[in-house]
Formats: sequence, C-alpha cells, structure tokens
Amino acid sequence: MYLTRVDFEDFKKRKGIICVMTNFGQGWRPSRLENSSLTERMLELRSTLQLRDPDLIAARSGVSYLRFGPDRGEFHIPFLGKAVTFTWPNLIGYSDTDNESPPIIQALLLYYLLTADGTALTGNWVSFADLPDGRMYNAAYQGYSGDEIVKTFGFDLPAFGSACLKAGGKPVEIGSASYVIQALPNLPLLATYWLGDEDFPSACKILFDSSAAHYLPIDGCAIAGSMLTKKLRSPNASRPDPGKDNNNSSPTSGDVGIRSNGEL
Repeated sequence: MYLTRVDFEDFKKRKGIICVMTNFGQGWRPSRLENSSLTERMLELRSTLQLRDPDLIAARSGVSYLRFGPDRGEFHIPFLGKAVTFTWPNLIGYSDTDNESPPIIQALLLYYLLTADGTALTGNWVSFADLPDGRMYNAAYQGYSGDEIVKTFGFDLPAFGSACLKAGGKPVEIGSASYVIQALPNLPLLATYWLGDEDFPSACKILFDSSAAHYLPIDGCAIAGSMLTKKLRSPNASRPDPGKDNNNSSPTSGDVGIRSNGEL
C-alpha cells in the first residue's frame, strides 16, 4: 500500500506521529541534530509507547519481545547489523556492549516502534522523493546519501560491492550493482549503483520499499539512509576517490550521517 501525502498527514494524526526534527527542511542534514531536541522527542515517544501493549508493538514492528514478568521485559531490535536492546517499560536503548545507545539511534528506533503498523512489504522500490513528504527534501537527501557514496567509490564497483556485503547486503540485479540491506526488521533499503565512464559520472541511490511510511516518518527515513551511507563509506573514507580530482572536494564532503557519538 502506498500513501499519498494527504493520506500520510491523516495517518500521522491518527497515530500521534511527530517529526524527529521540528526544523526539518531543505537545508537539513542528519549531522545537525541536537541532543536537547531529541531528548524532548524521546520523552514524548516513550510516554506514548508506554500506553501500548508491548506484545502488539513487537508483532507490528517485527522485533522480538522477551517478557520477564507482568510489567517487565526487553525489546531486541536488529539495526543495520547491530543489536539494540530496549528495556520495558522504561524504553531505554542499549547497544550490544551494554552501553546506552546514542540519542539519535534511540529516537529513530522509538519512532520505528511507534510508527510500525505491520503493513506487508510490497517489494516495490521507490526513491526518497516518492515517499510521502519526500519530494521537497529529495535534493538534500540525495546530497548526503547517494552522492556521498559516489564520492567514496567513484568507478570502483568491486569496492562498493565489498562494502555492501560487509553491511549484510544481498545482491539483486538492478543497475550496475545493487544490494538489499536490512536496516530494521520491516525496513529494507536498496543501495543501487550505476557505473559511469569517461563521459558520464557514476550515480548511486538508496531506495525504500514503498511501505516505508508505515514504519518511519520521512525524516526517520532520511536518518536511516544517512546511517547506511556512513556505514558503507566508513571502511573507505580515507581512500582517494578513483577518477576524481580530490583537491576540489567540498569542505563538508566528509560531514555525512551521524558524528562519532552516533556511530553504528
């Protein structure tokens, strides 16, 4: 099922969904998130989720819930190859090293638990622009996702494939190379690459299943795409871009996704 913008606004009102960032706009990028605003959002998200049945939350989102008693338990959420545990009912997220997860990751996963309604995946891949409310912000999203991946890999298609495989990607036959990477249980992402030549530059996009709006609001989708970008670029971030003049790189070309306090 694909939601139009009108449907999505009604969907958000009925589910009590609010954006992660109140200033989400054309110049917004995930690296500009402030912990103070995230803290406020997380308090709201937790208070809303605490009114729901944890078993129903788990069923709709595809995560596992381990019950310790009538009022205690844990959600176990796989996120881009890492395990995050959320306590119930406090809903505090911890990484697999037992450290509290960065606020940006906790906020994103709380949004996922809140938004998820169990809608089946369609298998129909769409661009960020085709998601509800996505078209206005698509240029910015492409700038800190697919364009940054191309800056890293250039004409080196095997290196792109290696990075995707390390991220748990499964190859599919789209473009020059494409990999489905499971960001969350019901939120797959498709990293697809078109190899350029001496006349045309390479291009990359991170696409979404058309059901994505049933699992994250639009800025949550942007953050998920940015985090995947960071994960794919990280093993190669210091390697020169093949076929490019690296003296002309933008001062912000390395400023993508979440900073060191939010690394996966």
